[in-house]
Amino acid sequence: MVNDPFRALSHPIRRGIVERLAAGPATVGDATGGFGVTKPAISKHLKVLEETGVVTRVVEGRTHRLSLEPQVLGDAADWMDRQRALWGRMFDVVDDYLKEEGSR
Repeated sequence: MVNDPFRALSHPIRRGIVERLAAGPATVGDATGGFGVTKPAISKHLKVLEETGVVTRVVEGRTHRLSLEPQVLGDAADWMDRQRALWGRMFDVVDDYLKEEGSR
């Protein structure tokens, strides 16, 4: 499993599936209906979501039920928060420098 939630979220259809699953587990049909793409295309999108660990699938007879794995997305959000804080500090340093240079 490649834990790359950013790859999983890089396509609007996959983001749409994730948004639908945020409300709770759903069948493949419920989670993927209405996107206007072929079943093979949906299968490829689901494969990416599953390979990255963002979505898990449980097979119950003939029904395939998808669930969101919030921890994977939470880890990505935590990483983004750390990057945001780091860049915020860097911009503050640049801002302070420019203000100091401007007052000379």
